[in-house]
Amino acid sequence: MKTFDELLLSSAEAHGHLCPGQAVGVRMAMLGCRLIGLEDPAEHRQIKRILVYVELDRCAADAIAHVTGVKLGRRSLKFVDYGIMAATFVNLETGAAFRILSTEEARDLVALYAPGVREKTRQQLEAYRRMPDSVLFRVQRVGVPIRDWDLPGPTRYKATCSRCGQVVRDRREVLVHGEPLCKPCAEGAYFRDAEEVTWPDMNWTPSPYRRPGEKVEEELVRSLPEIGTL
Repeated sequence: MKTFDELLLSSAEAHGHLCPGQAVGVRMAMLGCRLIGLEDPAEHRQIKRILVYVELDRCAADAIAHVTGVKLGRRSLKFVDYGIMAATFVNLETGAAFRILSTEEARDLVALYAPGVREKTRQQLEAYRRMPDSVLFRVQRVGVPIRDWDLPGPTRYKATCSRCGQVVRDRREVLVHGEPLCKPCAEGAYFRDAEEVTWPDMNWTPSPYRRPGEKVEEELVRSLPEIGTL
């Protein structure tokens, strides 16, 4: 694994700015990886062995994803909306799992660990760089029951909402009186007043239509990453 400074710089670049939350997230991810026995989880041979559950949708979450290589689209990053600065790291091969929580006490100790830095943000960044893991974090060994439909890989289950007809994947349907419903129909949604619309240029595609069997440009194929299972 790269050094903390290297990871912090690349994480901040990917995130869009450097902030104390990035420092905490990078430190948390580095510790989590050490605890579950992965030296470089973003490396191809290790990336399929890790799941990470993040409990807060703030800067640290981006840093954790950057260091570990987990992604929502790969189903290796799970978001649990607890509002807690914490993340759980799971080694799918060994079953080892550790939940790491950022301590509130660390904020109170910033001036102690970086007394010569006046500007608040810079002082936090330097303090979080100097603090030992035992001050910055609490760690819990946990068990994480992982269902087969939560694992990376192809879709294993599909259901059709009996009210709106939408296909629901991976056991996210809700049974109401024995009938499968999507969550928006069963529980209400974050949006309202949904209305189907058309839009200008709705027949646009990134490239012209190709007949079945027609050759795709070799340059495009060479530029794509290794193809995996969706």
